[in-house]
Amino acid sequence: MTRRVNPVRLGWRSAAALALVSAVGVVAFGWPLLAPPESELAGHSADAPWLFALLLPLLLAVVAATIADTGMDAKAVAMLGVLAAAGAALRPLGAGTAGLQPMFFLMVLAGRVLGPGFGFVLGAVSLFASALLTGGVGPWLPFQMLSMGWVTMGAGLLPGAHTLRGRGELLLVAAYGAVSSVGYGLVMNLQGWPYLAGMSSGISFVPGDPLSENLGRYVAYVLATSLGWDIPRALLTAVLVLAFGGSVLRALRRATRRAAFDVPIRFEEPARGRPPRLGP
Repeated sequence: MTRRVNPVRLGWRSAAALALVSAVGVVAFGWPLLAPPESELAGHSADAPWLFALLLPLLLAVVAATIADTGMDAKAVAMLGVLAAAGAALRPLGAGTAGLQPMFFLMVLAGRVLGPGFGFVLGAVSLFASALLTGGVGPWLPFQMLSMGWVTMGAGLLPGAHTLRGRGELLLVAAYGAVSSVGYGLVMNLQGWPYLAGMSSGISFVPGDPLSENLGRYVAYVLATSLGWDIPRALLTAVLVLAFGGSVLRALRRATRRAAFDVPIRFEEPARGRPPRLGP
């Protein structure tokens, strides 16, 4: 009988680490919307290196917490490296073409199989690796790492992880992939929109204005600039999941089953005359 593969579970340490890094991300993205009129927004537009310096140890904390909660070993690190490399290789395939980014397809499927903690780290590391590969290192990188981490973590939090399989699971993951692809663009717009100057007053950020008015301008900004990129990315992600998701999910679950992340390592008492055996 084939052993059922469960996502890497999210223990209290992992949950606390994810909550901390997500809180940092929410503040980093959203604080300009609540800034008073006299704040020097432009002076903070170059603070990304400090956010990056804070993000890296927090990512390591998520990894350490996940290992402490689940007992994952070098096999998990190896799988993380392979999937991050695959995601980084997929990203340039659609770069500059109407927002088409096939890496979202792999990220949501990997997050579905491996769970939210492992998924968050995978999404962030994949964006970091792809930035090194494509020369995309800049002040936007820590924000991209956080956003992709949230996308992949959300896939690991989808319902039916233990029971839902087949066409129903593909439809669920495809719908999530489409929504999260648009959500990624919406969140990433918050990173640069408050600092852009010279735009029409109808779509530009005004420090100190009521939140509702700035959000209205933000919606107009999204409609005028990025939605034409976000929707094709969402459609591509959904189509790839429906077309190839079943095969990829089976491959990931087979690899996870063989790695036996969720089976504790134990020593067995050797029989007389036989060497000791280490196994799951």
